[in-house]
Amino acid sequence: MSKRERTIYDLYVKRAFDIGASVSALILLSPLYLASAAAIIIEDGRPVIFRQERIGIDKSRFIMHKFRSMKKGTPTDVPTHLAKGHIAENTTRMGRIIRKYSIDEIPQFYDILMGKMSLIGPRCALWNQEDLIAERDKYGANDIRPGLTGWAQINGRDDIDIPEKARLDGEYTRQLKTSSAKGFIMDLKCLAGTVSAVIKANGVAE
Repeated sequence: MSKRERTIYDLYVKRAFDIGASVSALILLSPLYLASAAAIIIEDGRPVIFRQERIGIDKSRFIMHKFRSMKKGTPTDVPTHLAKGHIAENTTRMGRIIRKYSIDEIPQFYDILMGKMSLIGPRCALWNQEDLIAERDKYGANDIRPGLTGWAQINGRDDIDIPEKARLDGEYTRQLKTSSAKGFIMDLKCLAGTVSAVIKANGVAE
């Protein structure tokens, strides 16, 4: 997406907020970060961080970081909606806790700080999720930074099918491109929905 197609909010304000939020989160959540890392090592050894290739802005590829919640040796490139039984079978005890409260997503604040992700945006697809990537192309939803959470995440997450997920991602993208005010309002809605989901321990990120 060229700069002429992006609003002032998307170009400058959103990125500034991402930087401030990611730095604050990495500092304030450092005790939780260290405690989670120690618990993972005690239960299942190293590595603590799980790295996975995902699709970023303009369909570029990047390495996304999470706390490891699965047992060592578990296949890593299977989309969540195709691996629910596989996930339950291979998730560690600590993994169940950190996934329930979305603690496993904390390392992605580093990815946000590095500019690979945004706090809010379409949830980054796996490199091999060709069906989701193709559907998002219809709405221009691959043209913006993927998010830690987003509009589709708080409106169904894995309980909605791929066409509907892509449509919701497109709705968010359209608002972001339309005007700074609409993009800002949409981000506030996503943040409010995310806070509510985390408090209820529903989680919001794949």
